[in-house]
Amino acid sequence: MSSKPFDVLVFGDTCVDLILRDDDVVPQFGQVEKLVAGYELEMGGSCCIFAAQAAKLGLRVALLGRVGADAFGQLIVDTLSAAGVDTRHITVDSSLRTGITAHLVQGEDRAMLTHPGSLSALTIEDLSDELLLSARHLHYGSLYLQTGLLPHWIDILGRAKAQGLTTSLDTNWDPDQVWDYGLARALPLVDVLLPNEQEAIHLSGRADSEAAFGYLRDRVPLLVVKRDVAGALAWQGDESYAQAVSPADEGGDGIGAGDSFDAGFLAGWLAGLPVQTCLAIACRCGRAAAGAVGGTAGQLRRAQIAELQPA
Repeated sequence: MSSKPFDVLVFGDTCVDLILRDDDVVPQFGQVEKLVAGYELEMGGSCCIFAAQAAKLGLRVALLGRVGADAFGQLIVDTLSAAGVDTRHITVDSSLRTGITAHLVQGEDRAMLTHPGSLSALTIEDLSDELLLSARHLHYGSLYLQTGLLPHWIDILGRAKAQGLTTSLDTNWDPDQVWDYGLARALPLVDVLLPNEQEAIHLSGRADSEAAFGYLRDRVPLLVVKRDVAGALAWQGDESYAQAVSPADEGGDGIGAGDSFDAGFLAGWLAGLPVQTCLAIACRCGRAAAGAVGGTAGQLRRAQIAELQPA
């Protein structure tokens, strides 16, 4: 085990998910009140969900973030702590309201409305060299939503690499549809790139998946692409890998499946396991999360992953 205190450092996109479910959750304006079949209130945020899954898989995870001095912020801290994440670097900021995303879940589809609040509150001043040096690996997610860090994201990756950390990047979706933000300068600083198929197309600027994969695999040491029910693909050097996945259990909403996938892959990768094994772990983690309601309820524990057990 590394002598560093943490295996993974992640920047927390702190928010909660309010999940409203029914066959018809489309709002009707004109002061029309509609009833819904059910709801849940859970910790959200791609990076927060990632951190919870990574900790459940045995990684020592520190999350840097801010929350409001409210019940939603306490829910986030409590959920992360229960998962085993080190929350000492989460600041409670009374000037903020904790971020919230309302998910309107209808069958297998969903729409999302987000108030960023604390989600985008981190700034470059929050990230010390001491904290970076405390970790083996930096996972950078929710790139476009963490607007306080976005102007400095390439510098952050450069600092991490200069201090000996490995890095991974899952940009997630860009609601402003810009996508670039200096990507060509950033990719040489990324060890593992973890987009889904549609994100890969947008990041590459190419017209289709095959062209997108070809472009990105030439620019990072390890490209891992999530393909939902089609499983996942990966490329490392001249080697390519594919992993199928069985359908998730019915009744889940898919929230956080990609984030749990990322955590599963990196748990294997940081343990030195072969890429194919990492893909298999990742797909199992993503499938388990997809089959539950909310981002963390279905997450797997290390004891459930035979490949992560000591030899």
